[in-house]
Amino acid sequence: MSLSVALKVAQSALAARQTESSVIARNVSGAQDPGYSRKSVLLSQTYTDSGQAGGLKVDGIGRVTDSALYSSLLQSTSTGTSQESVLAGLTRLAETTGDTENQMSAAARLGELKLSIQNFASDPNNAIQAQDVLQSSKTMVDTLQSNSALVQDVRADADADMATSVREINTLLSQLEDLNSVIVRGTQAGSDVSDALDSRDQVLLSLSEEIGITTLNRSDGDIVVYTDSGVTLFETTAREVSFEPTVVYGAATTGNSVTVDGVPVAGPGAVMEIRSGRLHGLAELRDDVAVTYQNQLDEIARGLIEAFAESDQSGGVGPDQAGLFTWTGGPALPAAATLVPGLAAEISINANADPDQGGDLDRLRDGGISDPLDPDYDYNPSGAAGYSDRLQELVSAFDADTVFDGSAELDPSDSLSGYAASSVSWLESGRKTMTSNVEVQSVILGRTAENLNNKTGVNIDEEMTLLLQIERSYSAASRLISAVDAMLEDLLAAAR
Repeated sequence: MSLSVALKVAQSALAARQTESSVIARNVSGAQDPGYSRKSVLLSQTYTDSGQAGGLKVDGIGRVTDSALYSSLLQSTSTGTSQESVLAGLTRLAETTGDTENQMSAAARLGELKLSIQNFASDPNNAIQAQDVLQSSKTMVDTLQSNSALVQDVRADADADMATSVREINTLLSQLEDLNSVIVRGTQAGSDVSDALDSRDQVLLSLSEEIGITTLNRSDGDIVVYTDSGVTLFETTAREVSFEPTVVYGAATTGNSVTVDGVPVAGPGAVMEIRSGRLHGLAELRDDVAVTYQNQLDEIARGLIEAFAESDQSGGVGPDQAGLFTWTGGPALPAAATLVPGLAAEISINANADPDQGGDLDRLRDGGISDPLDPDYDYNPSGAAGYSDRLQELVSAFDADTVFDGSAELDPSDSLSGYAASSVSWLESGRKTMTSNVEVQSVILGRTAENLNNKTGVNIDEEMTLLLQIERSYSAASRLISAVDAMLEDLLAAAR
């Protein structure tokens, strides 16, 4: 090897080690930054025209990546945020049941009402017992109405959160478009874009919290992003994600869908429905979980109206009519075995049995609540103070077989008391299952993030060890330069 080639090798080694030292300092500085991946210097061997090794050349700055782990992290993040959104909604809905000591659920209120009627039946001339039945009935109505209101509040809040999520998605897509342009231009120009790649990965991770995504890497560092259902979210430019929020919710209200470039991906009519992400969880809560629970409350209300309905006692063919519990369609009864959306919010106490509304408390015992002017619906025409048959009939109605609408996801052939208890179990079971799912997913997400960090993150000890090796190489290159310099001095001295 000639002295000039040796000098060139030493100089290139010094330059390479200087770059490596700078990158190590950069790694140590960014070690604690979220999403920072370890950087390394890409080196290649250079050769002289004669084929001799001519030193090192810095080809660029690379970063450590693991596409499989990163894709798994995106998926785990999306699944986790979806489950957390549903769990938060179920936890709020569980406020309608409380714990067993509080006795706040519709099932518990039915139990209290049944007991008060039983007590009244044992002493049908007791005005205090009659008042207790009326108060328990009012509490039952208040419970159904307040529970229905809470369900609709949960739906409205989920809708508002969907609007927030859509705004965040559009913001992140805009950031992704800017970063992607920087990466593509930098890659084409041969610039260091490793920090921009880190930033883009962080944007994608944040995006996966809001909506399930998959990615496709293309040449020049370009990337394409799809929803997990296959709709393009980003390709060169960001696609528009749209959603029109609904402010006020009732049981019959249907929320709007979320669209990507006009394609519905969440909510009613979604033709390519997303499967994960916060947006998916909120839509599921708004359009499925809360709606199903509202249907159950409505069916409990319908069952209550049917259980307390009054029939024609004259032997005629008069229709059954709403008794103690009525609704906006009274005195007619709701259609049998058919869901009436919002009935839990409409149910009320019949004024004819409420002294505060001009009614008569004795009608709880005697009947005739549906129409006091029609004697055909009077169960105790003689006005006997000890008459308890009607009250006993009402007690039996709580456990009588009833046909419910099958859309509420409960046994459609159950008693009123059994159906209400099943509704509580359905809600609690859903909450416990989702809690377990969230805990499991949290472990999966944590381990995936840890594995990715172990693979691509910065280990300070390793960086310090590498720095020592670079210092030794730097020292060796310096000694080689000194040796070449000394040889050149000797040659010059000999020439003189």
